[in-house]
Amino acid sequence: MKQYLDLCHKIIEQGVWVENERTGKRCLTLINADLEYHVGANQFPLITTRKSYWKAAIAEIIGYLRGYDNAADFRKLGTKTWDANANLNQAWLNNPHRKGEDDMGRVYGVQGRSWKTPEGTTIDQLKKIVDNLSDGIDDRAEILTFYNPGEFHMGCLRPCMHTHNFSLLGDTLYLTSYQRSCDVPLGLNFNQIQVFVLLALIAQITGKKAGMAYHKIVNAHIYEDQLALMRDVQLKREPFEPPQLKINPEIKTLKDLETWVTMDDFEVLGYQHHEPIQYPFSV
Repeated sequence: MKQYLDLCHKIIEQGVWVENERTGKRCLTLINADLEYHVGANQFPLITTRKSYWKAAIAEIIGYLRGYDNAADFRKLGTKTWDANANLNQAWLNNPHRKGEDDMGRVYGVQGRSWKTPEGTTIDQLKKIVDNLSDGIDDRAEILTFYNPGEFHMGCLRPCMHTHNFSLLGDTLYLTSYQRSCDVPLGLNFNQIQVFVLLALIAQITGKKAGMAYHKIVNAHIYEDQLALMRDVQLKREPFEPPQLKINPEIKTLKDLETWVTMDDFEVLGYQHHEPIQYPFSV
C-alpha cells in the first residue's frame, strides 16, 4: 500500500497535464514508476484504502492465459472488464475485423497463445515458458508478450501491460512485468494483482518457489475526472495491513489453468478495506 500511495502522491505533486486523444480527456501524467511485490512472502498487493474487486482481476489474467478473444468468455469467468472495449469503442465497432458482439479481436492472450508467424503457423509463447521452467531451463528469453504492432488494427485495444519476463535463479522464479500505460486509480488496482498472481501461478505449476515480482510502468496517470476522488477521498484514508492470497494447491499444470480453474480456487485471507470508490472509467 505504501508504494501505491507514494505513487499517487507523486503523480499529484509532480505530474504534468497531458491531453489524451483516445478518450478526449486530460491526464495528470508521470513518466516511470517501479513497484515490487513480495510474492514468495505472500504479501498480496490488494488496495485497502477502498474495496477492491480482486476476483475480477484474477479472472481477467486467467482469461489471458487461456487466450480468450471474446468478452462473453471473460464474463463467464467472472469479469466484465472487456465489455466496454469490445462493444462500446466506436473505432472498434467500425473495424472490418470485428466479428460481432463481444469480439475483442487479436489482443492480449490471443497473442500469448497463438502468435501468427509469416509462414502461417502459430507460436504458443506461454507453453514454451512453462515447459522450459518446469525443466529448470531459463534461456534468458522466457518472455510472454502481447505486443504485436503488426496486428494492432485487428484488435479493440493495444495492450497496456504488454510483456512479462520470467527469470529463474536456482529453484526460485522471478517476474518482471512491463506496462506502457496505467490508469492508476482504476487500472493499477487490477494490474498489481495480476502481476502477483501470474508469478504465483506459474511458479506453482512449474514446481518453483516464487520470488519477487517487479512491475515497471512507463506512463502512470490520473484522469482529470478522477483527481478529486483520489486527492480528497482515497488519499485521506489510512491503509490496513496487506492480506494474503490462497491458491488451490491442486492447480498443478497449464492444462488445469486452461480447463477447470474458477474463481472458487482463489481465496483472500484477512482483507480489511475502506468503502468502495466509483472512479470514472474511460473507454
